[in-house]
Amino acid sequence: MTGAVGIGVATRSLVGDAQIILDVRFLRFQLGAWTQADLTTVFTNPGTHRLSGDELATAATLVGLDLDLGSFVAHDGERRVRTEVVSVVAADLGVGPADPAEAYLRLHLLSGRLVRPNEQNLDGLFAILNNVVWTTAGPCDLNDFDTTRALLLSRQRSCNVLGVDKFPRMVDYVVPSGVRIADADRVRLGAHLAEGTVVMHEGFCNFNAGTLGPAMVEGRISQGVIVGANSDVGGGASIMGTLSGGGKEVVRVGERCLIGANGGIGISLGDDCIVEAGCYVTAGSRVVLPDATVVKGKELSGVSGLLYRRNSQSGAIEAVPRTNAGWDGLNAALH
Repeated sequence: MTGAVGIGVATRSLVGDAQIILDVRFLRFQLGAWTQADLTTVFTNPGTHRLSGDELATAATLVGLDLDLGSFVAHDGERRVRTEVVSVVAADLGVGPADPAEAYLRLHLLSGRLVRPNEQNLDGLFAILNNVVWTTAGPCDLNDFDTTRALLLSRQRSCNVLGVDKFPRMVDYVVPSGVRIADADRVRLGAHLAEGTVVMHEGFCNFNAGTLGPAMVEGRISQGVIVGANSDVGGGASIMGTLSGGGKEVVRVGERCLIGANGGIGISLGDDCIVEAGCYVTAGSRVVLPDATVVKGKELSGVSGLLYRRNSQSGAIEAVPRTNAGWDGLNAALH
């Protein structure tokens, strides 16, 4: 893998002695390296570098920002944070992130559609990211948050808690073109949503997961899962990811597939497959084929042109060749 670089605004906690990084909002980021010649080491050496003085002006020129980057450097006494401008150089995306700022750069690359899910090494990401209180006033340190909230309220500053998590909402950092997201809370930073994707109110997309083309998402796309173009993840449907004991098998959904309402898969689907509403097919599921042969679901992983259904009398899961009857594909007007 190549490397990546970015310039962003980091929020650093002033609670305690650790002064941890809570988040980084990248103003510019790209694969490879900055192309201009006369760069100082803070723009070329691997790692996270806090910019100051002339480096701020250099950074703005470097990435074509018509902004005074010095205006982003600030201290917030009530929220107990300071903001600073940082340059992050990730030398090799094939190696896991080294610190929280680089982790945020990796998540921006995904949501910015510069890399696809599972194309970079994210080993250690959870351990590196800090747990943050996401509020309407901005990110806050979880440690002694009650004091922080009291300080904010003493200054008549609104402080509604949106969540406590290691990942923020994607749209607060990256808004990719050509997508619709009905509920911003349902898409984490690090999700990869291709143009034409619609995530409805009950849909969800985790980090390092997403779509590769127009898609309807009314169910759950778990971490590591990739959904192909013109596929539909129905209401309440679920796709097994690789977190929380889900195994190491990366589940993929091919193109022009439908996972019906409240259905789900723990195996990959090839192209042109349908999983009937309410039917859940895992690697260990016993699946009956048209010739009455019984196989495990993992033996059908990635096979195209199948309809998975439950026999209404026996309850057995069956896999039969798919016909076009029953689903004609995505509604083009919605995408």
